[in-house]
Amino acid sequence: MRLLPMIAALGGVMSGILGVGTQVMAQDPPRKEQVAQQRLVAVLELYTSQGCSSCPAADALLEAYTQRTGVVALTFPVDIWDYLGWRDTLANPKFTARQKHYAKHRGDGRVYTPQVVVNGVSHVVGSSARDIDDAIAATAQKLAKINVPVTARIEAGRLVVEAGAAAPGADIKDATIWLGIVRSKVEVSVRGGENRGKTLTYYNVVREMTPVGMWSGKPLDIRLDIDTVKVPDSDRAVVIVQFGKAGPILGAALVPKI
Repeated sequence: MRLLPMIAALGGVMSGILGVGTQVMAQDPPRKEQVAQQRLVAVLELYTSQGCSSCPAADALLEAYTQRTGVVALTFPVDIWDYLGWRDTLANPKFTARQKHYAKHRGDGRVYTPQVVVNGVSHVVGSSARDIDDAIAATAQKLAKINVPVTARIEAGRLVVEAGAAAPGADIKDATIWLGIVRSKVEVSVRGGENRGKTLTYYNVVREMTPVGMWSGKPLDIRLDIDTVKVPDSDRAVVIVQFGKAGPILGAALVPKI
């Protein structure tokens, strides 16, 4: 595990509302394989770096979690170790800022790689399956009463996102609906730094993360033209409903093909 010695000032806030629609239009039923309806157990966010010698084990472990029912497992490459001799080819400063927002929100200041943030509320070393499983169990139980059903699908060239109503009696405040554009698998040949000479494989690599709406406890429908949100070298999408920039995650769905 590699620790960041000091947390820098937080980066810019992810922004840019792309469009929200609240009217559900009648459509031909989508094919089953086009629909992601997640009975959520956990959202795992692996913060990793090509310049970290401790990270490849965590990168490999994440693949197993991508196969689990009810788990949305994502890779967020960060640039915190670029100064050590190799510039991470997948890193996005927005993801570094997201990791630091979590550390600030939790109040522990812990920013390191490989770090897995579980359901937005807990963090563990990303190469420890036991610690990840324990955190999944603990946070799933903690958040069970405020979970929100989320579905996402491709329909007539649009990404359709539906978030259900808050559970009766749930303590709900406004939550952000995040859209992540994802590459299912990426291989990188590292030519410098601690992993020099290695070919590293990453799974469910987030390429862009943008807020696309707000949820306030009532059912919500959002429709986005997929061509306007898709980025090059991407083939999946993920939708996350979360309190703020770094709070508990209420629901999520992964669209396996866009």
